[in-house]
Amino acid sequence: MKIYQSNGVNESEEHLKRLCSKSFLSLWSYPNPYKKQGKELCDLLVVFDDQILIFSIKKCKYSSTNNEKINWTRWFNKAIKKSAKQLWGAEKWINNHPEEIFLDYSCQSKLPFEINSAKLNVHLILIGLGISKECKRYFNEGEGSLILDNNVKDFSNHEKPFTIGDLNPNKTFIHVLDDITLNIIMNSLDTISDFTSYFSKKEKIFRSNRRVYVSGEENLLPCYLGRMKENEHDFNFPESKSLFILEGIWKQFCESPQRKAQIKEDEISYLWDSIIERFSDHAMKGTLYESPPKGIKDSEKILRFFASESRYRRRVLSKQLYGLVESTYRDLCRVRISVPMNKKSPFYVFLCYPRSSGISEGKYRELRSGYLEACLMILKIIYPKAEDIVGYALESGAISKKQISDDAIYLDASSWDNEKQKEAEMLQQELGILLNIKERKIYEQEFPKN
Repeated sequence: MKIYQSNGVNESEEHLKRLCSKSFLSLWSYPNPYKKQGKELCDLLVVFDDQILIFSIKKCKYSSTNNEKINWTRWFNKAIKKSAKQLWGAEKWINNHPEEIFLDYSCQSKLPFEINSAKLNVHLILIGLGISKECKRYFNEGEGSLILDNNVKDFSNHEKPFTIGDLNPNKTFIHVLDDITLNIIMNSLDTISDFTSYFSKKEKIFRSNRRVYVSGEENLLPCYLGRMKENEHDFNFPESKSLFILEGIWKQFCESPQRKAQIKEDEISYLWDSIIERFSDHAMKGTLYESPPKGIKDSEKILRFFASESRYRRRVLSKQLYGLVESTYRDLCRVRISVPMNKKSPFYVFLCYPRSSGISEGKYRELRSGYLEACLMILKIIYPKAEDIVGYALESGAISKKQISDDAIYLDASSWDNEKQKEAEMLQQELGILLNIKERKIYEQEFPKN
């Protein structure tokens, strides 16, 4: 079954689609979904398990009267107030009618994934365009991004020009981005886990008892990326009543050697993205070599494990995979296991499997997938606490080929009995898989030192 996707109805929506398809990947990003025939739900919807991202984007012209307060109020009402109501309305619809979300105007094509409204983490993102040039003129400094001030609450109190606070403290928090911060945030937090983690923690600190004043969202971002709490990025500020973040932090962060080194090291991580997108593209077009029993739903579940990984974790995984592929000659069979860094991630099994001369594509894929399945079962013997195990296989010597065939499978090892244990032990002895494991610890700094 082919999945329908809109391209957006204007230039702003098309740009948003490109950003979201890059960050959250196309399988989970749906521009212009509908709730009823001709009734648009929002400008773009991202559905990723229990993470729901609802986007509204509007480009509005800023008035040019001599009264700055009037100019700001007019733009705020058109670009912010109207969009905020749309976002809260979309959230309400999804909570009340999760099965009535369609991808086309005539409502013939439904969202391919089920939404469990009982357990949702909803993130509302409002993008107001057409403001940054005027904002930079008004302050005569900075990048032209909106001021964030949590002391400003409700629509009625947003009177100070170019300042955004909490639009309604009694409803779901809305994150407001502008011409400048849209690209910075989407390109810097370009995985679903990095993006949602940042906004969840930002919302927590903005709705805390402390005063928070930020001269542009881009200056808040380094305060998150550069701090850690319990092995995760967080706004780990010293306890105080007020927090003021001034202009120039983002520029200083970008020019630091550590940030430049991080970007360089992250280049290999996009190998992981390309794997997800290649499988996603085939799944959405219905062109997978072998479709799983439940079609797109089964494919999405496997790919969701891949896509749940952060940018840093994708770098580590890509290096492990690339190292295996690069060092495996076309006549060798080699396996590499990647142990998760936290309980949320699965175990991964990477397999390079040789192709015998004269063997058909169908027979080769059958042998390779069978061997990969055996590897996943045997991993459970080695790591009894493993519950989610994901396997990825490709042809040995693939590094020298322009086109490759690859397979991805998943083993739910949460329910494991003696019968499965005996089968796995038998496979290990018969096939000689993972009998002599060589463990190697990996030390990978997120911000490498030059």
